Amino acid sequence: MQQIIVDLSISPDEWIKLYQGVASDVHTTARDGRSVRFPARILSRFYLQDGIRGSFRILFDDQGKFQSVERLS
Repeated sequence: MQQIIVDLSISPDEWIKLYQGVASDVHTTARDGRSVRFPARILSRFYLQDGIRGSFRILFDDQGKFQSVERLS
């Protein structure tokens, strides 16, 4: 299984655009420098009143299929 770690700061306004489908993917840079894109919906359980903020580990299989995401402390 492969993983990426990303640091995110998504404001409530940005999240609304993602949630409503204006944009469906999050584009960011992983800590290791890779440019990554993934579906915003995988972050929905982490949404709080001030948006989504923090570091996240995203696990995916060798074919690049999403497996899980967790917030890092």
